[in-house]
Amino acid sequence: MAENDGRPATPVTGRNGAARPVQGAPAEQAPRLHRWRQLYATRLWISDLLVLVWVVFGTQLLWLGFDSGDVATGDLPIELSYWLFSGILVVLWMAVLSLIDSRDHRIIGNGNVEYIRVADASLRLFGGIAIVAFLLQMPIARGYLLVALPLGIAALVLERWLWRQWLIARRMTGTYSARVLLVGSEASVTQVARELLRNPTAGYQVVGACVPSGRLAATIPGTDIPVMGSVDAVDRAVWITGADTVAVTSTDELPADKVKQISWSLEAGRQHLVLAPSIVDVAGPRLHTRPVAGLPLIHVETPKFTGGQRFVKRSVDLVASVLGVIVISPLLIALAITVRLTSDGPVFFRQTRVGLKGREFSMIKFRSMVVNAEELLANLEREQRDAGNEVLFKMKNDPRVTPIGRVMRKFSLDELPQLFNVMGGSMSLVGPRPPLPKEVAQYATHVHRRFLVKPGITGLWQVSGRSSLSWEESVRLDLSYVENWSLLGDVAILLKTAKAALAPGETAH
Repeated sequence: MAENDGRPATPVTGRNGAARPVQGAPAEQAPRLHRWRQLYATRLWISDLLVLVWVVFGTQLLWLGFDSGDVATGDLPIELSYWLFSGILVVLWMAVLSLIDSRDHRIIGNGNVEYIRVADASLRLFGGIAIVAFLLQMPIARGYLLVALPLGIAALVLERWLWRQWLIARRMTGTYSARVLLVGSEASVTQVARELLRNPTAGYQVVGACVPSGRLAATIPGTDIPVMGSVDAVDRAVWITGADTVAVTSTDELPADKVKQISWSLEAGRQHLVLAPSIVDVAGPRLHTRPVAGLPLIHVETPKFTGGQRFVKRSVDLVASVLGVIVISPLLIALAITVRLTSDGPVFFRQTRVGLKGREFSMIKFRSMVVNAEELLANLEREQRDAGNEVLFKMKNDPRVTPIGRVMRKFSLDELPQLFNVMGGSMSLVGPRPPLPKEVAQYATHVHRRFLVKPGITGLWQVSGRSSLSWEESVRLDLSYVENWSLLGDVAILLKTAKAALAPGETAH
């Protein structure tokens, strides 16, 4: 199987200063380069089928045994064995997964939409079966269905997740990704290019750019992405680079109707047009496209937190923190004893942090530093730091950390007492990093939006780079969480946190 090796073509200049086709360009290999979508969808289809056969027939054998008998069909003049019913169920399940586009290349490999569609299709199928069984008075074994549904959803999601890990690994090597040609002003192209380069797992590999100046033999600032010509040379640039996606990053400097002309020039079904508005870190339900008088207007809803959302988040925090403290109480006791016996000073360290609506609260952690750590901070801040950023102080080998504290920080064990903060209501399981008052004093006005929600034990800042993040990146992640909160997002962050805590490194304390 031929795959995209990620290497852009070398453009050749035409009379008008635009790139023109050359012999041996990647476009000649385009059918093979873009075949990964069909191959990946086929692999998903086969693995979905194997999973469903295993789940459905396995549940039948587990619940009904080998001699499962027939499904009671009421007054219908047919006999339907459970073996045949299970086969029909597998076929219908596969059909609804296809009809709901759960294997579409636009949703695979990134985000939660793929998993949501799998669960939605499964629930709709079983809901339909229940309605039909009720109307036709077919008393199908309820236990069989009640086991098959959640087991099937869990197995399908796990299978899709495993395939996603494989796909991510391939994308990190530059394959199994959409080949993207960026079109727009140089500033907007640069911004989008850098964002896509930062996240190769999203599946967009930038192979070239068309900017108004059309400076051939040049590259986009800060990248090795070649300029393929002016915005009038998009069709030639697509041919040369073998791009299957044209992303328009801005329209201010494009001729009238240029976007429409680009869309007309693309090959239906194989090449795609993407409009990339200069709106970053806004996602999900807040974005709505509403055509008005032929204009595809993008509506961006302002972030809002309803009483229901706050109730759900607080309920999850309270239940999870109480259960968590009960489950890990032996570990908490062991850590408390270890801290007390290995260094002088109290077991717990309390520090004033800023939380919801800018109110200060006392955050509790296991003490991982020497008692006079705050007194030593002033001298350390004057030294050359090897981590953190201009606002957050951080040192990889902080001399104030005790030996047992270094172990606790490596696995984030010193953060566990913050579960009591969550129980008390001053913190949440997931949220922005709780800042120090002196850090808040350095905040720009827009950064105060992070106080719209409670700070968290973990958050996007912890699972996206920890102390290696710049201040701008830390702020962007916190504000992105605040403006796009969802319960599923919290679950995803908690799962990533468990993985990150097992990896060597230190959290941003």
